[in-house]
Amino acid sequence: QVQLVESGGGLVQPGGSLRLSCAASGSIFSIYAMGWYRQAPGKQRELVATITSGGRTNYADSVKGRFTISRDNAKNTAYLQMSSLKPEDTAVYYCHADAVGARSWGQGAQVTVSS
Repeated sequence: QVQLVESGGGLVQPGGSLRLSCAASGSIFSIYAMGWYRQAPGKQRELVATITSGGRTNYADSVKGRFTISRDNAKNTAYLQMSSLKPEDTAVYYCHADAVGARSWGQGAQVTVSS
């Protein structure tokens, strides 16, 4: 069992930056990938970015070049650095961790981009 605790998020103006963190605990040895999805009001949850235990990354086209996902294996924590934020990035961001046979989710972090 993997437990995830998210932090970061908040209100930022268009063009600004925020960083999300996702700290994992429990059966961390079984995690092979971590990442974030997001869900805006009235929309389906969508993939934002993922990173494997080997450091391979994948991004949604809508965030490429603006968001960077990274992982500190020593701290069992993943990070999502978000820059050049747009109003359409407004959503609840959910961290996830994939282990063999299971996916765990964080509690969600609200990101609001507005002037």
